[in-house]
Amino acid sequence: MVKENFQIQTTNCIAFMDEAPEVVLVQPVDPHDYEMLDSETKYITEHTDKPFILIAFSVNDWNKDLSPWPAPPVFGKEGFGDGAKETLAFVINELIPTVKTKYDISQDIPIILGGYSLAGLFALWSAYQTNAFTAIAAASPSVWFPSFLDYAKSEDICVKHIYLSLGDKEEKARNPIMSTVGNCIRELSDYYQSKELASTLEWNDGNHFKDADIRTAKGFTWVSNEVNQ
Repeated sequence: MVKENFQIQTTNCIAFMDEAPEVVLVQPVDPHDYEMLDSETKYITEHTDKPFILIAFSVNDWNKDLSPWPAPPVFGKEGFGDGAKETLAFVINELIPTVKTKYDISQDIPIILGGYSLAGLFALWSAYQTNAFTAIAAASPSVWFPSFLDYAKSEDICVKHIYLSLGDKEEKARNPIMSTVGNCIRELSDYYQSKELASTLEWNDGNHFKDADIRTAKGFTWVSNEVNQ
């Protein structure tokens, strides 16, 4: 597997590429997530025989750039912005075209958007905005985000393959808003099943901060195998 760092304007990107990839995995990351990408891609490689290219791109302001709309703080003093639209525009208009050209990838290759925590929420929200993605891998997504569940159940989603996961201790968080995540993800999963989408909900051991690399890798692995059947 080839690993390469590159930039698109001022955005740092990291590519992990097999020869002749059959699927593109796109993931927003915080700079402190860089170190987990090696173990994440190793897990994917070991659990699927489908060659892939993973493109991780840096997000400068996590709470702003991945949030679909403003919301008050749920922990600490930092609230949430509405930068998801701009981030999604970057992915569609700049990142994907650049990657296809740079690595000589087919224009109709399946593209999977995924991520962990708020990046997982961003991936889910993006699936309601565009048909640019074939599938979504949302690992421990922040589906507790204010009004998101109602939004997800009232709008049309543009993908047919959705992976959801959660740690079995996440809903035991002391924060009253974040502790709703278990009920929210169960309800969302049931809703997707009722719409006959190819979706799954996987439960992992531990709280929100355990094994983010492996949980994300599990999501990308599941949807990669689904879309290439």
